Formats: sequence, C-alpha cells, structure tokens
Amino acid sequence: MTATIARRPRIRWSAERRFHVGLAAAIAAAVLLGFARTFFLRPWFPEWARAHGAPEPFFYVHGVVFAAWYVLLLAQPSLVAAGRVDLHRRLGRLGGGLAVVMVLLGTIGALIAAGRPTGFIDVPVPPLQFLVVPLADLALFGVFVALGFANRHDPQRHKRYILLASIALAEAGVARWPFAFMTGASPVPGFSMTDLGVDLLLVPMVAWDLISRRRLHPVTLWGGVALVALQPLRLMLSETRGWLAFAGWAVSLLRN
Repeated sequence: MTATIARRPRIRWSAERRFHVGLAAAIAAAVLLGFARTFFLRPWFPEWARAHGAPEPFFYVHGVVFAAWYVLLLAQPSLVAAGRVDLHRRLGRLGGGLAVVMVLLGTIGALIAAGRPTGFIDVPVPPLQFLVVPLADLALFGVFVALGFANRHDPQRHKRYILLASIALAEAGVARWPFAFMTGASPVPGFSMTDLGVDLLLVPMVAWDLISRRRLHPVTLWGGVALVALQPLRLMLSETRGWLAFAGWAVSLLRN
C-alpha cells in the first residue's frame, strides 16, 4: 500500500499581506524603540533607572498587556496568509477582550501618572493638562477597535481600522524615542514632534491605497483625518477650565 502524504497548501504572501505585516512590524518597532529603556530592555539601561526610579508594580502589568496587543497585531495577518483563518478569528475575539482591558488599564495608568507630584515622566506640561493626551489616545483606540470589529466581515475596512487603532496607541512609544530632535521645536505649528512621528506611520497606509487603489480608502481618509485633527484639538481642550476641573476630579477618584 502506498501511503499518501497530505501536503498543506503553500503559503502565498501576496503584496497586500506583505504590506500589512510590514506596517504592523513598523508600528510594533516604533513602540519597542520608545519603551526599550523604560520597559523591554530596562536592565540594559541602568542610568535611566537611576534617574527615574522603579515604576509602580501596576505598570509592569500594564506593559505586558499593551505589548500583547502588538504581538497579536503581527500574528493576525500572518495567520491569514498561512490559511489559518479559523485561528485568526478566534484570536480576534480574544483581541476584542484585550482591547477592553487595555482601555481600562490605560485609563488607570494615566490617572496614576497625573496624580504623581512629578506628573508624567519627562513631560514638562502640567499633569492635569497633559492627561488629555493619553485619555484621547485611548478613546480613539477604542473607537477604531470597535469599528474594526463591527466591520470584521469587510476585510478591507477591518484591517484599516485595526491599523489605525494601533497607530493611535503608538504615541506613548513615539514620545519616548531616544533622539535629540524629538525634544526640539516642531516645523509644523500646532503639532509636536511626537505628533509628526505618529503621523509618519500613516504615510504607508496612504501610499498603499494610492498604489493599489488609485485613491484613498474611506477608512484611511477619514480615520487619518480624525487621528491628525485630534492632535491639536486635545491640547486646546487641555487649557480650558472645564477640562482642568474634570481632570482634577478624575485623578481624585484614585485617592478616595
């Protein structure tokens, strides 16, 4: 009897799948670079640890959970390319639960940082004002993820929403890039160097749409507009009495 050996179908990496994996890797790398000294490679940067001290234990849990999102971001398009759509969908449901936990932990972490006497690490802006930045990023992340799940049966919309969510959340990592120019003046009025670094991650999405579709996909267009427009608007909001009153109340919740 001749044994028949079943072969798995050969994995075909289309240009689109290579693009999505590549952009996911770039976003994850941006986060890894920013948090290398403070979290991922902390033992190799003792001078930073001496200058800033050890983080609260809560932030170790926070870091592991947020890192899991970017691992999942890399895994999902690879699973589709490998023909494991079933596993992709199961992990997608897990990702939805993970996103909810991330918004909760991210909000608590932002309130803890805003309530410190020294405020957010290496941020010269008053903490109650700066609190608007992480909370706005988390809100935008949550909206994009929700839209991604609502459009999970439309792959083109779904993939773009998840990428936009991941870019919105990458700001904390971009802000910590160890480059001198990141602390310099921005060439674009109303936008910080961190804002421009985040916006740079949108460029591949725009380029891909123009190359593959000859026009911007609506999700890329309006999602990108929302992400960019929020950057100066949130800082305008941060200076209002209403925001400062809300921020003070929110921070006080952890003290009661």
